[in-house]
Formats: sequence, structure tokens, C-alpha cells
Amino acid sequence: MLSREDVKAYMMIKTATEETFPFGPDAAVYKVLGKMYAILPLDDPVRISLKCDPDFAEVLRENYDAVQPGYHLNKRHWNTVTVDGSIPDDEIEEMIDESYRLVVLKMTKKDQKKLNEM
Repeated sequence: MLSREDVKAYMMIKTATEETFPFGPDAAVYKVLGKMYAILPLDDPVRISLKCDPDFAEVLRENYDAVQPGYHLNKRHWNTVTVDGSIPDDEIEEMIDESYRLVVLKMTKKDQKKLNEM
């Protein structure tokens, strides 16, 4: 089962990722070129909010009790995932990858090029 530190480390290896605290000291926000793709609260249990394709978000929610509509986020586009061992680690990493990818896809071509050059 992934720890909070494992989740953070996985996100921090992604190109141009930065950890910020715009909502206060209790929740780390992960951004790529200033665009948010994940929120990792610092309380227990370990939970992470991730951007998701709306249709696939519903599929995940139907298949995993640990996946809920995004907490304080657009519930159509965000899921909050409790990292409790009920979802395989590699699937959580895939959800992180997809959130990052979706945010990058919405960037300007200029920012996408900048990211590819990093």
C-alpha cells in the first residue's frame, strides 16, 4: 500500500511538478506549470484528489468504494481516492498519470512545447 510519502514522491518525479500550499498548511497541491492536477491532504487517512475523464470517473466510483466524487471540487471531473490498500498501487499511479495528462492536454501549445523541452 502506498504511503503519503510514496504518493508525493511519485508526483514529484513528473516533469515541471511543484508542491504548493494555496489552501493553507493542511493540503499539498501539485501543479504542472502552475496548473493543479492533484491535492494531497496531510491528515489521515491518505487521500488524493485527481482530475479524471467524467465517464471514467463514474466507472471508478462504481468499481471502488475508495473512489468518491472530488471533495470540494467539480464532482464531474475530479475524484477523491482513499489510499487504503483496496486499489492496487499501480492503478493509483495510473490515476495520477491520467490526471497529469489531462491537465497537460488543456495547456496552450506553447506551454506543452515548453514542457516537452524540459
